[in-house]
Amino acid sequence: MERRTFLGAAAGLTAGGVSAPALSQGAVARTLRVIPQANLTSLDPVWTTAVVTRNNAFMIYDQICAQDSKGEIRPQMAQGWDVSQDKLTWTFTLRENLFFHDGEKVLAKDCVASIDRWRRRDPFMQVLWANVAELAAVDDRIFRFRLHKPTPLLILALGQTQFPCFVMPERVARTDAFQQIRDTVGSGPFRFLRDEWNPGQRASWAKFDRYVPREEAVDGLAGGRVPRIDRVEWTIITDPATSASAMVTGEQDYWEYPLHDLLGMMRRSRDLVVEQRLQEGTYGVCRFNTLQPPFNNPAIRRAVAMAVDQRDYLRAVAGDDPAGWGVCEGVFTCDTPLANEVGSDALKVHNIERAKQALREAGYNGEKVVLIAPGDYPQINALSMMTADIIRRLGMNLELIAADWGTLVQRRTSKEPVERGGWSIIHTTASGQSLALPVFHLFLRANADQAWFGWPDVPEIERLRAEWVEKGGDPAESRRIAEALNREAMKSMYYIPLGYYWQPSVWRRNVTGVFRAPATVFWNIGKR
Repeated sequence: MERRTFLGAAAGLTAGGVSAPALSQGAVARTLRVIPQANLTSLDPVWTTAVVTRNNAFMIYDQICAQDSKGEIRPQMAQGWDVSQDKLTWTFTLRENLFFHDGEKVLAKDCVASIDRWRRRDPFMQVLWANVAELAAVDDRIFRFRLHKPTPLLILALGQTQFPCFVMPERVARTDAFQQIRDTVGSGPFRFLRDEWNPGQRASWAKFDRYVPREEAVDGLAGGRVPRIDRVEWTIITDPATSASAMVTGEQDYWEYPLHDLLGMMRRSRDLVVEQRLQEGTYGVCRFNTLQPPFNNPAIRRAVAMAVDQRDYLRAVAGDDPAGWGVCEGVFTCDTPLANEVGSDALKVHNIERAKQALREAGYNGEKVVLIAPGDYPQINALSMMTADIIRRLGMNLELIAADWGTLVQRRTSKEPVERGGWSIIHTTASGQSLALPVFHLFLRANADQAWFGWPDVPEIERLRAEWVEKGGDPAESRRIAEALNREAMKSMYYIPLGYYWQPSVWRRNVTGVFRAPATVFWNIGKR
């Protein structure tokens, strides 16, 4: 499949098509103008796993504890915590001077309510929660876990980056975990400016003057989250050439996910920095809806996988240079202790004719396949187009729907048949860090209605995940379980791993404080 190129268009375009508010010179110096990876349509980091929503949440909320650059969990809102000698009681104490954006103090009851809502959707805490006997506030600054048995992974779950436990006011956190919140009051370094939010065009945040950062230097996502800029503004620009031009001319300061075709042009600009800021590769995923025909049949899912060659997908996103991507035909992050390809035979076929034969043998009967592709998200759109091409070549009855990313994020929640607004295939991406361990591997989870979109129901996967929690501390047992998980996931094939690519970011040279982290954050970034 040919890759789109925007180089010619970029050379002749200016950023005049980018609508932006008029700012004085002083205001520009105090405002970080950002082209985000995608449109922000949901503000609830519990209701959706969309990374763009998580990026927003890292600005407006804070965490009880957070991961540093070595993966260790450090106190964040917490002053610290104590663990009883029998390991059955964990007591957390909040630090002083924590305030919500509405002026109210952050209390232990807010943390308890936030944990309770978050744990209902987090795949990691869902596994651990059976060990929790009680979670309660002791007083305004102290809350306590009482456990049925020692659970050393509790602190990793609370401080993880993949599906963070963000603290909300109790009144907000009492919202059902499967219902979107509308109130964006948090206690983080920035306030969300709801009146300036126009989904599909713009979102804005202002520095929260009462935020008191930790005194330690920032380290990964731990340490001092210092707001060094007065405002952050996201402008949604769907055309990559226009985005590139806006960066070159100085109308934008930071582009989170630039199109790979345009990196060379931007590297030639002495005013721009092009660097790999995210620490892990970006892993692509083709996700099936296992509730509806034809992909309620695992044999049909495996047949499609036999036609996939990850190299084609990765070239479509990141170009021909193999230094920019890597094949990874297993469910765990490559080059990590659990990475393996046991049972991944279907992904090594790479043959359309054999896939056609397997599809006939599986009993495919012409059912419609609805594939939703996000035209405003070039990387995921490229993955989607590759799968659409495979589905056509297999002779399946494809309906390709072009949508924006925000619409896809909303529609993927539907469990309805395709005739009533449902879907068959979607694509997304995730950081390598989020796929390294079974407990927070979102796509691996297979607990039916509680699973990620596509809702696979594979009890053996869930049994193995629980076993890993019990025995994962032993390297040999951890490896054995990881191989069994890969085998079962490949047998059920409720999603197809598509390999990984490296996704650089671009920023103006007058932007300071950009640091490597496992997520996109805007604290500690300034301008000179």
